[in-house]
Amino acid sequence: MSPLLDVQGLTKRFGGLTANANIAFDVNEGEIVGIIGPNGAGKSTLFDLITGFQSPNAGRALLDGRDITGLRPDRIGRLGLARTFQKLKPFVDLTVTENVMVGALAHTPVLKTAREQALESLAFVDLLDKRNHFARELSTGQRKRLELARALAMSPRLILMDEVTGGVDQRSVAGLVALVRELKQRGVTIVMIEHNMQVIMRLADRILALHAGRRIAFGAPDEVRSDAAVVDAYLGTIDHAA
Repeated sequence: MSPLLDVQGLTKRFGGLTANANIAFDVNEGEIVGIIGPNGAGKSTLFDLITGFQSPNAGRALLDGRDITGLRPDRIGRLGLARTFQKLKPFVDLTVTENVMVGALAHTPVLKTAREQALESLAFVDLLDKRNHFARELSTGQRKRLELARALAMSPRLILMDEVTGGVDQRSVAGLVALVRELKQRGVTIVMIEHNMQVIMRLADRILALHAGRRIAFGAPDEVRSDAAVVDAYLGTIDHAA
């Protein structure tokens, strides 16, 4: 069975800086693949290349066998790939429902349908009681849920999540982890960047480790955790954290 996402040698250079160098990995339908690496490892740039926010200098990405390299983000979204962002930028002067409708309208032009999908997504992330609040009134943890709801409203087969637990208080982490697990149970395939080693080691089926823009390991969590190059990149902290 061919992978749902197949990344083949993606490379991105910014002048003399190589942010990604020949990155290759695959994602099977229904699994969670985690991406780890120190700051500056090229994780978010890799997401940009896959989702069309940046164009690679070399390599390609295939979604269910179709080459999506260089397509606009909106076209990639309509093919079933959604994304959340590390830096949260909701439309602060729109309501929570209206924010999620923006995602739904990328999938359907019918306002009534978009609203229904938005409310369904908000119910899933436990934000339905905030549906009429303005986005600026939400806490960081609630904004993370809003970001996820907006992606879910696009009815994706695959979601790329950038730091879903980043910047939230410890009490909020467990709830976000439960949401990720529930998404997997519903059949959504997930690729997630995560700095919390306890979270990623427990959630992921496989882990891609990056360092200085290069792939240094890819495999099962136990294999990656004990990989000498990964331990060296993290100065041994990965074993302590996990």
